Amino acid sequence: MKLGYLVLLALGSLSCINSTSNQFTGSFIALDDGIQDTLKIKKSQKQWREILDEKSFYVLRQKGTERAFTGKYWNNNRKGTYLCKGCATPLFKSETKFKSGTGWPSFFDKIGSNVAVVKDYSLSMVRDEVVCNLCDGHLGHVFNDGPRPTGLRYCVNSAALNFKGE
Repeated sequence: MKLGYLVLLALGSLSCINSTSNQFTGSFIALDDGIQDTLKIKKSQKQWREILDEKSFYVLRQKGTERAFTGKYWNNNRKGTYLCKGCATPLFKSETKFKSGTGWPSFFDKIGSNVAVVKDYSLSMVRDEVVCNLCDGHLGHVFNDGPRPTGLRYCVNSAALNFKGE
């Protein structure tokens, strides 16, 4: 048994709470390459409203969608990194962005484990929702109609993103 799994069993699940404005919950997850400490940002709806503009709050915290071809980044061709607007986690590299014709920024790959996929049962259908893995902010959805090498299309709302150019 790998050392990471032994430590995981010995430690169990740990939590850490910061008494300042941000609250974090953490646990150790055993991976093939050892233990990764993951922290989740937890804020109240009031705290999120204080740091996000109205459209970003609607998308990130209420799982809204901006209208196609209206977002800031759907046609952005600059080199750089797309970050979560809620917590600044790097989510997508410009090298993975492609023109999907949908009117939303589309990417064929994400950065590491910074984007999580969860089931979305809204609108009387089942879709794969993508969220920021640190703050659980709604980003958009992922579909199996993207280009190679992944075949995926991460369809993301501009209002959920910030862009950091190179």
